[in-house]
Amino acid sequence: MDKREHSAGLLAALGCFSMWGVMPIYFHLIGPSVSPWEILTQRMVWAAVLLTLFVLMTRRHERVMAIVRQPRLLLALTASALLISCNWGLFIWAVSSHHVLQASLGYYINPLLNVVLGLIFFRERLRPLQMVAVLLAAAGVLIMVVGFGRVPWVSLMLAGTFGIYGLIRKRIAVDSITGLYIETMLLLPFALLWLGGLYFQQQVVFLQGSVRTDALLIGCGLITVLPLVLFTMGARRLKLGTLGLMQYLTPTLHLLTGVFLFGEPFNQASLVTFGCIWAGLVLYTVDTLRAQRQVTQP
Repeated sequence: MDKREHSAGLLAALGCFSMWGVMPIYFHLIGPSVSPWEILTQRMVWAAVLLTLFVLMTRRHERVMAIVRQPRLLLALTASALLISCNWGLFIWAVSSHHVLQASLGYYINPLLNVVLGLIFFRERLRPLQMVAVLLAAAGVLIMVVGFGRVPWVSLMLAGTFGIYGLIRKRIAVDSITGLYIETMLLLPFALLWLGGLYFQQQVVFLQGSVRTDALLIGCGLITVLPLVLFTMGARRLKLGTLGLMQYLTPTLHLLTGVFLFGEPFNQASLVTFGCIWAGLVLYTVDTLRAQRQVTQP
């Protein structure tokens, strides 16, 4: 049973990170005729539909109502909802504006940013290798800014919004599915108003004749909910170190997609910056695995 559970966890995690990794291709398939803002609002609407069905099927409505009755939890989830919507919107814009490499860099930076957030907000001590890893990442960004005159603001904002989102979710006792459902329902009225405004300005493609585009927009809800369900399944069955190693699959797929499918230039500035980040991630991973081994030893 342990082997079966481990195998199921590996498959779930692989499915999750692979789906997140091919999202640029999915959004690219929708086509340039659909604005990033329509994709974002449609994603919220259809995610709300699917999550409502999932909550009803899994009988989570009591958990939802228990959270709704707690104003502090609801306020925290409102803040996290705003952050995740900004992250989604920026990522979709990055794909449509040919900045997939910057998106990849942002999600490579994210684990190292989490170390810094843990130091600031949870007073977690930085181990020597962690400190070197963070300094290497900072050096990579600084080299791009000073040496090449480019500020990777898309990368920094993606890493920042997702990092702070994770920080808020870590501080509140709400499981991932229930939390995402409440976040999505909080965003739903604004998404519907925004979508209505786009319809009024005749900037909406949905239900305007292309069945393929309509199906892809509806599918945005599925690619939002399904990876999270798979991630939850994987997280329950795998060690944290294994899950941490597998998370690099997502930005790696973004990088390969940006360079080989979308033809984005991987120049000297990109090589130096990514090289520093990758070196930092190697040290971070070695340190994480070493710390995990020490904890599991009797």
